[in-house]
Formats: sequence, C-alpha cells, structure tokens
Amino acid sequence: MNAVVNPIPAPSLAELLRLPPYQAYSYSYPHKTAYRPLQPPRGLRELWAGEPRDSLFLYLHVPFCSYRCGFCNLFALARPELAKVERYLEQMERQLRTTCEALDEHRFVRFAIGGGTPSYLDAAQLRRLFDMVERHATIDLRAIPAGIEVSPETVDEDKMRLCRERGIDRVSMGIQSFSEAEVRALVRPQQRAVVEQAIAAIRAAGVPTLNLDLIYGIAGQTVASFLASIDSALEHCPEELYLYPLYVRPLTGLGRIEAKAEAKFEAKAGARLPLQAEPMDERLALYQAGRDRLLAAGYQQVSMRMFRAPHAPDVAAPVYCCQSDGMVGIGCGARSYTSTLHYSSEYGVARRSVAEILDHYLERDPASFAAADYGIALGEEERRRRHAIQSLLIRPGLDRADYRRRFGADCLDHLPQLRELFAHALAVENGEWIELTDAGLARADTIGPWLASAAIVERMRDYRLG
Repeated sequence: MNAVVNPIPAPSLAELLRLPPYQAYSYSYPHKTAYRPLQPPRGLRELWAGEPRDSLFLYLHVPFCSYRCGFCNLFALARPELAKVERYLEQMERQLRTTCEALDEHRFVRFAIGGGTPSYLDAAQLRRLFDMVERHATIDLRAIPAGIEVSPETVDEDKMRLCRERGIDRVSMGIQSFSEAEVRALVRPQQRAVVEQAIAAIRAAGVPTLNLDLIYGIAGQTVASFLASIDSALEHCPEELYLYPLYVRPLTGLGRIEAKAEAKFEAKAGARLPLQAEPMDERLALYQAGRDRLLAAGYQQVSMRMFRAPHAPDVAAPVYCCQSDGMVGIGCGARSYTSTLHYSSEYGVARRSVAEILDHYLERDPASFAAADYGIALGEEERRRRHAIQSLLIRPGLDRADYRRRFGADCLDHLPQLRELFAHALAVENGEWIELTDAGLARADTIGPWLASAAIVERMRDYRLG
C-alpha cells in the first residue's frame, strides 16, 4: 500500500459521537474506492495457491435492473439492450471457466447471485447461469446455502420455481417501503400489489428463507408510517428483515436532485455554503422504533441492519454475507477476497461510467481473466482491522481468543482504540468476547468508519468517482 504523507488526523470517537450516527456503511473493508490498478497484475493461480480452497464462496454479479432506484449506488445498469445481456452471460462463462481452472482443486460451500437485479434475467437466462456454474465449478448447489436477490416487478412463479429446483434456499427482495408515496420519494416505481404478488410467488416455490429489505429516513416518512411498513412485512412472516438507513450519495438519482437543490440555494445566497456535518434527522428515532417493533415480534437482532425470525432455518449457521475472505466474484462489478488481496473490476455509479466499465468487460480477451489487475493489497494491519470491524459489527461480536489465534496478540493491544467503546458504554466485555451494546449497534455506522486506518481513509478520499 502506498505510504500516506501527512494524513489528516483521525477524529476521536468522542468527536464522532457528537455528529449524527449515520457516517458511512461499513459493508466491506476496505471500501472499493480504496482500490487502484495493480502494477503488475497478479496471476490468479499464484494468488490463490496459498489460500484455503476447500470452503470458498462463489458470487455472481448481474449488473442489470429494470430501473435505477434514486438511492442506489451499486454497480448496475438499467434497461440494457438484449444483445448486451446475452454477451454478458457469454463473458461471465468465460471468466468463470478461467477462474475455476486457476483455482485448481477447490470446493464452493456458499453461493449467491447479486446485482443489480439477477431476476431481471428471464427464466432461460437464469437456467443458463445455473448451468454454467455446475459445468465449471466444484459445487453442489442443492447441498449448500444459496441465495439470489430479486426485485418485486421481476419475480414470477416460473423463475422462482426454477431457482428453487436448482438449489436456491434464500431469496432477498428489496421492498424499501409498503407506502407508495414513500417509494415514489425514492424514485422507485413500485406498487404494493406487485410486492404482494412477488412474495406469494416466492412462498409458492417453497424457498426456506425470505428476506425483505426496508429503508428508513425517506422524505416524508414518519415513525408511524415506518412501523406500518414493518407490520405489513411481518404479515408475510419473513425469516429475515433488514432495516437500512437511507444514504443520499453522490451521482445517484437522489444525490443529483439534492445537488441541484443545493446549487440553486447557493446561487441565490451568492456564495458557497461552508462544509458542515450532516444535519440531525429522524433516522435514529425511526431505527429505534423499528428495532423495538421487531424485538417485540420475537426477532433476534444480529446486526444494526439484520433481524432474524425465531422460525428461520439454520439459526446457528454463519450470518449471510458476501464480504468474507475466500470469496470468488464473477461478473463485472463483482469483488473477490483473498486474505492478502481484494480485487474486482473498476467501480462507477453514474450511468455513463457504469456503461463504459461494462463495455470494457465485454471486450476483454478470455485470457485476461486469469489475472487480477485492479484492487488493493492488504498488509497485516489492514487484515487485523478488517477482521475486527467485520466481527464487532455483528453479534455476538469480536472473539478475542480467535483474534489471538489469527494474529498472535490480543486485539486490545493491536487496536487500543477499542477501549474507547467501553468508556462510552458502546461495548462490553463478555468473557472472551467484545460485544456491542444496543447503543453500540445503533452507532455501527459511526464505529465502522472510526476503525478504518488513516491510509485507507486517504485512499478513499482521493478516489474520483465516476
């Protein structure tokens, strides 16, 4: 990793706690905005040779959607040409074949298709996707946890039946809100009847785990309307519910709307506004109300966002995630994680940027998939921080004994700043575990960024998003 010259001093936890709790979502560490071109590229065979390859996670990325939601900053393209979708599936198979050959002897024990919206594909295209996986990868989809992400308007009984027959046991659907006024505020054309039809199709297919995503912090949303959406979701008895705070990020639809409004205000005021902390809003109150409603319904809180029903299958299984070491990503926008290198294609949000990156992927020579050319190498410090962040933000928390086995010292010696969590009653020591309190979980989007290294923060700050 490049050395950082005179990095900006990191704020203390006490300083961050004076700001609104929603600073950034620590989905994966380091964030993709810390990735850069790899010079020279790293051959996959060499890269994976020293890694455990008997319990890998295979992730396929389908970067297509029927529309782009106003809040979405994922690598996705709305309404692509049919020919582009067909070419993409062909290229995915080339990448999958080359990657599996580079892995040599291997075994996948988890599988997910994400996006974008994988269910944007028609049934024949989905079947083609499953066929290529079984043709090239050492995997038994019917014997391992396997998930797919869908959107309501792209779900039908034929697709869900096919997915279940091929081994899918978890379907995750972003609803965001059961209020049509609120989904319109998210620039999301969606009707409640379509949502309920989609849920019925998923249930009819016999999928064991249904996950529904809801968003809080939408313009015009109140505690009462948010709880009404949660109650509507609970009527369908989902095995999992995720509550996501709304973030308005640059270059998204909502971000462009907000930027135009700010520009008009600044022009009227005659000067640029000074930089300031994000204003306080209602998201924390909404989160607390939603959390309390789900706990009262018997759901277990696993993380700030994730709640699991008492009737969910395999409650002792690892938390579903796509951010662990040993993940092999296939498709434009997919990330792969070894213990020492994270790699992917480039990252973009704006339609033009996404289209350019996708076109580059479609033009690649099949042999080029045998090397990683864009990503970030992780030194020992970053590996320790990654492990601490990922463990701490999910209950039961950070296992100090496991940390010592992995890294040869106690996590409080490597990361003494963790003690600040105890001082602010955001975490407790529970035997060998460091576990976030309820107040700590509520502050997960402050704690995650606070644990990032100065070097990663600097790389992310210098990234020019397209």
